[in-house]
Amino acid sequence: MSGHSKWATIKHKKGAQDKARGKLFAKLIRQVEVAAREGGGDINSNATLRTMFTKAREASVPLDTIERAIKRGTGELEGVRYEAINYEGYGPGGIAVIVECLTDNRNRTGADVRSVFSKSGGSMAEPGAVSWQFERKGVLAVDRISDEESLTLEALEAGAEDVQDLSDQWQVVCAPSDLAIVRSRIEEAGFGVSGAELVMLANSTIEISDEAEARRVLKLMDALEENDDVQNVYSNFDIPDSILEAASV
Repeated sequence: MSGHSKWATIKHKKGAQDKARGKLFAKLIRQVEVAAREGGGDINSNATLRTMFTKAREASVPLDTIERAIKRGTGELEGVRYEAINYEGYGPGGIAVIVECLTDNRNRTGADVRSVFSKSGGSMAEPGAVSWQFERKGVLAVDRISDEESLTLEALEAGAEDVQDLSDQWQVVCAPSDLAIVRSRIEEAGFGVSGAELVMLANSTIEISDEAEARRVLKLMDALEENDDVQNVYSNFDIPDSILEAASV
């Protein structure tokens, strides 16, 4: 089980309870807008928009707010034009990091991301330097009370590639194009899905077993996520649960 996935789960739980809610809303609305601009405003024919729409609703973003974002994306309403740009780099312990951004000023965002890497003991890398270590996947979080054998059977029959144990929940992995289908099949079978999104999963991991270094890794990840233009941060670190919990305090 990747320590990065565990860290992401902790962040999502904390984010739903604190003042970061407003920032989360802003990021989700931006993602909806860009998805609508790139693939159209129909959630039935635009799979990415459908995923972003569902994610926003699960975070309690008001429906009218989402609909306005879709209209800005399709040009029905005026708004700031955002572009997607990814940055790659290395963090403490040699971990690989991918930073996905949506920005209206790539010079500002690039300088900000570079500064965070530098201050946190990391460094930026050229495009493609670390992305080859990751693969785009659809990921679902399923309630832990679910029976693993039954869940695995339903998930695999729906086209999922893997079911993993994350201690407090199950993680179902599938191809990006199968995310909606797998989710629908799992929910129809009576399993509770607490989240579904498209992510970059690392093909292999680097273990961080020193608590001080783990703190430096988490500091970098947190600092990157604090930036308003940063939508997602992915890495290949694996921190043992005991050290992760201590370093996350």
